[in-house]
Amino acid sequence: MESLKVELTFTEKILGTANSNPEIHRDYIASKAPDAKTKEEEVKELGVDEVERKDMTVFPRMEDGRPFLYDYQIKGFLKNAARMLKKVPGTKVKGIKAHIQLIDGLLFIEERKIPLVFDGEVGNLQRPLRASTP
Repeated sequence: MESLKVELTFTEKILGTANSNPEIHRDYIASKAPDAKTKEEEVKELGVDEVERKDMTVFPRMEDGRPFLYDYQIKGFLKNAARMLKKVPGTKVKGIKAHIQLIDGLLFIEERKIPLVFDGEVGNLQRPLRASTP
C-alpha cells in the first residue's frame, strides 16, 4: 500500500461546512454522515456559542479551537470532482468505469478531523442568496 501526504490549497475563500443551529445539524446533516462516530460528537464540535445567527454555517472546531474539515467531506469532494471530470473529453477519469467505487475502496484518509491552517482569523463571509428562477 502506498501512503501519500497531501496538502490542499484553497484558491478562494471557503464557507463554513456545518449549520450553526445544532437542532438542524442533529436532525439532518449529522444523520447523513456515513461514518460519523455519533451525532452528539459532531453537534458538540460546532462551536455554536460563537455564532450570532441561526442561519449561518460555521466550521466545527477542534478541542483547541482550530477549525477543521471531516475526512468524509474531502472524500465526497473527490467523488464529485471525478464525476464531473468524466464528462470532460480526454481526461484520465473518463476511461475509469467505477470511479466512485475505486475512491471508496482505495482512498483512505488517515485523520478524521483535518485542521484548516491559515494566517489570520476566521471571518464572517456570507454569499449572496442565489435562486434558480426563470
